[in-house]
Amino acid sequence: MPVSPLDYRYGRDPIKLVWSQDGRHSRQLEVERALIWAHNQLGRVSDEHYAAVAAISNPISVTAERVDEIERETRHDIMALTKAMAEAAGEAGWCIHLGATSNDIVDTAVGLQIKDSVEIHREILTTLITTLADLAERERATVMLGRTHGQAAVPITFGLKIAVFLDEFRRHYVRLEEITERVCVGKFLGAVGTGAAQGKDARQLQKLILTHLGLSVPLVTTQVVGRDRYIEWVSWMANVATSVEKLLQEIRNLQRSEIAEVGEWFDAEKQVGSSTMAHKRNPITAENACGLARIVRSFIVPSYENALLWHERDLANSSAERFTLSHAAILLDDIMEKCNRVMSKCVVDTKNMRLNIDRQNGLVMAEKVMIELVDAGIPRDEAHEILRSASMVSISESRHLREICGGIEAITQRFSNDQLDEMFEPASHIGVSLELVDEAVAAARAQI
Repeated sequence: MPVSPLDYRYGRDPIKLVWSQDGRHSRQLEVERALIWAHNQLGRVSDEHYAAVAAISNPISVTAERVDEIERETRHDIMALTKAMAEAAGEAGWCIHLGATSNDIVDTAVGLQIKDSVEIHREILTTLITTLADLAERERATVMLGRTHGQAAVPITFGLKIAVFLDEFRRHYVRLEEITERVCVGKFLGAVGTGAAQGKDARQLQKLILTHLGLSVPLVTTQVVGRDRYIEWVSWMANVATSVEKLLQEIRNLQRSEIAEVGEWFDAEKQVGSSTMAHKRNPITAENACGLARIVRSFIVPSYENALLWHERDLANSSAERFTLSHAAILLDDIMEKCNRVMSKCVVDTKNMRLNIDRQNGLVMAEKVMIELVDAGIPRDEAHEILRSASMVSISESRHLREICGGIEAITQRFSNDQLDEMFEPASHIGVSLELVDEAVAAARAQI
């Protein structure tokens, strides 16, 4: 009976398959096979016996069910695996698991799972970056309110707002490239990392196995791969999850009824927002992803604690990592896909953007007028006080700041009515926004 929401509600099948029991089982078989292949390359196992082992190193010949059956007796998962493989390999069974310790198999198989997860993450991250680049490019000159402290600040463009997130995800892509070699790693030097059971060619054997599997070769290990590597990967996932939540939180805020500038697409023909409030159009996908992002981040703490093993190793990390690595990887993939879904179809209401600017009675242009006064020869502090006082009058009397400014001699003696009108055009105060958008988009496209 399914208990975990991953079984019936969250996550995409390709990455769930990587971390499933079948995914773990098939990769452990692959690692055991690679071990015998390496022994064959070094002349310790014959071609005939390697071929026999290779032929049965698959989940059909050595089933997960048979391994489970043996484990109920041995109470040791890898011993059960090797016994099941030896049964299937017949005469060649003598070389199964030759010179290995259990965690050589376990951690190297996890390395393969991480490697495959990294590729899936890279693919959806690339898709998301492309979506954000397209959106930033399309909305590069769409003027809207910039907000700080939840209050109207000065104009910005929606394209620039998205470009900031785009560049953040580009940095995540760079980080993933940088850490891949460090986190996609295995180990094969035995019980305490000395390589004693592997013989005089221990280091060569390890290198053969890991390079054959497409994994990095560590310099030194204990019985386990250093968990600082896993911490780095989980930290990357938590970082990306945070960026996803930050972006979708912004979309949710901009979708508030009193703002209504940007929103999650809603299927007006079929979708239901509330069982009782028939008018509701809720940002459910964004909210869902934001909630799951918090779960991804929560795996940071146990990931650090899993590094605190006794001496050359203990088993306290094993059960925890069955949750931390698999769940973080699956949920990150899920929320990146949902983020892409929201952003690829997000609705931009330019009319409401302009209305919200206009509702500010010109206050968002106070900075623009102040700067113009400074350029016209008024000291900056004096210009600031002129606009501060004018703004307070505008707010208290609910009058447009342009009207107030039109009655201030320090302003009217320096600027004509036409010049003053132009200062209150929001598009005149977006600075180098368009250049920034173009450069962020170009950098992101070049990166992927």
